[in-house]
Amino acid sequence: MFASPRSLVRFLLAGPAACLLLATLSAASLAAPLPRQAPPKADPSDEAASAGQPQSEGHRAAPGGTPHAGGPPGSGMGIVAVVNGDVITNGDIASRGRLFALSTGMPVNSEILARLRPQITRQLIEERLRLQEMQRRKIVVQDKEIAAAIREIETRNNLPAGALQHRLAADGTGMRTLIDQIRAQIGWNQVLRQQIGEKIKISPNEIEEKQKLQDQQTGQTEFRILEIFIPVEDPAHVADAQRFAETVVSQLRSGAPFQIVAAQFSQSQTALQGGDLGWLQENRLDPEVLRIAKEMPIGAISNALRVPGGFSIIRMAARRQLGNEIATMVSVRQVFLPFSTPLNPTQPTDQQRATLEKGKALSASIHSCEAMEAAAKANNSSRPANPGDIRLDRVSPPQFKEMLATLPIDRATQPVVAADGIAVIIVCSRETKNIAHQSKEEIEAQMINERVELLSRQMLRDLRRRASIEQRSAV
Repeated sequence: MFASPRSLVRFLLAGPAACLLLATLSAASLAAPLPRQAPPKADPSDEAASAGQPQSEGHRAAPGGTPHAGGPPGSGMGIVAVVNGDVITNGDIASRGRLFALSTGMPVNSEILARLRPQITRQLIEERLRLQEMQRRKIVVQDKEIAAAIREIETRNNLPAGALQHRLAADGTGMRTLIDQIRAQIGWNQVLRQQIGEKIKISPNEIEEKQKLQDQQTGQTEFRILEIFIPVEDPAHVADAQRFAETVVSQLRSGAPFQIVAAQFSQSQTALQGGDLGWLQENRLDPEVLRIAKEMPIGAISNALRVPGGFSIIRMAARRQLGNEIATMVSVRQVFLPFSTPLNPTQPTDQQRATLEKGKALSASIHSCEAMEAAAKANNSSRPANPGDIRLDRVSPPQFKEMLATLPIDRATQPVVAADGIAVIIVCSRETKNIAHQSKEEIEAQMINERVELLSRQMLRDLRRRASIEQRSAV
């Protein structure tokens, strides 16, 4: 999280509308008011999970350090582990297992949950240690941070806003399971920021040295890699971690979305960015990873690779030669007009109809990027007016890519409708250029991430060494 995610369509820009439903409200659906459906009742457990204080799926032990069993053997409340007085139950293991199964398309049954149980138990123990350190430092993760992270996961996987919650509810898995996991990831990043402080700064000289090295390596291969990292802290647990990693590989190759699985189960600091490690030269890769990466076609998923500290699963996203990558970069400006409630295309509200009319008026009246920026400011647009340059060949869905490729310069689009609002976009320029060299900002972000990842593993080892952890037999 130290480096901003590189999800392509930072569009509509930097929010759930990035999934770009590109739906258009039909004239018929806008013609007359329609009755609203009552909103679904909130799940009380989800409301509790959304509170401002760090929480966990588990429970505190009873006073005096003796945890209550919470239920008969075999029940969801049977205790699996106690971490510094915090209890992890069978119910916690089952909820996280269902979340994994749902993410990967696996069937949810006792055999699958039993196979996942050892690794999920260790993952939850580590999560408790992170949450406890957050509490000790009085770090509170705000609801809006969790909501933004969930929207980012949906966006990267072309899901409409709210899709994750609906999928979890349909499978009988409470949203709290995902919220707790994201809370721990975000809060741990804040712990690392506090710990590393000013020491994280990368000097201009370090960046300059890195750029010189890039120049010397012109013509060599560079890899864009996504990673799921599964740690092994105890040699006795290698077999369990490997079985879990192999299960993940199997489901990824069956079509499970890599970035969602990475966000939920990778124990690397890039998890919430879908495991995106960015562009890496050969000398930055573990030898075993490099050997496989050289042979992998684009889009391929590796086997579970034994690397220092655990197992790595990689997806080859792209490959290029240093100093030679030609791409078309598009510069745009935008205005985003939010809906007050999520859109139901068959039953738009009065506010949504009015927002559409406002978008149409802006589309007809704006004829320059400067005017679009002014309109964004005048309308207090919640998305940045300038989202940054966009690489055309990586835009999705195809309809949106086609629009950016063909829209005349300085002509505004018709309103682009998504679940949470309407955008009007204008193309300012298109430029084909060599983008193979990393910018100073990209170099700095990569170096920061590497240092933070190292610190994270060191701190977790120290927390585990000092902790009182009691693991019990499955009940």
